[in-house]
Amino acid sequence: MADGSNPVTIRDIDIPFLRIVVILIKWSIAAIPAAIVVVIVYSILAALLGGLVMGLLEMVGNVPTPSP
Repeated sequence: MADGSNPVTIRDIDIPFLRIVVILIKWSIAAIPAAIVVVIVYSILAALLGGLVMGLLEMVGNVPTPSP
């Protein structure tokens, strides 16, 4: 190595099983608020896009009417 760096190879990581379970539980709990935020953002975008499409259809005069 001309730049003076030494390559490193990791061969084994010793993590107890229960510690991994705790980490996965924390990740799953943290994912709940993130999923709620994503659903809210997608809902707002869908409402805006739906309103835009319906507004454009109304301008053209092609608004679909529901059958009774």
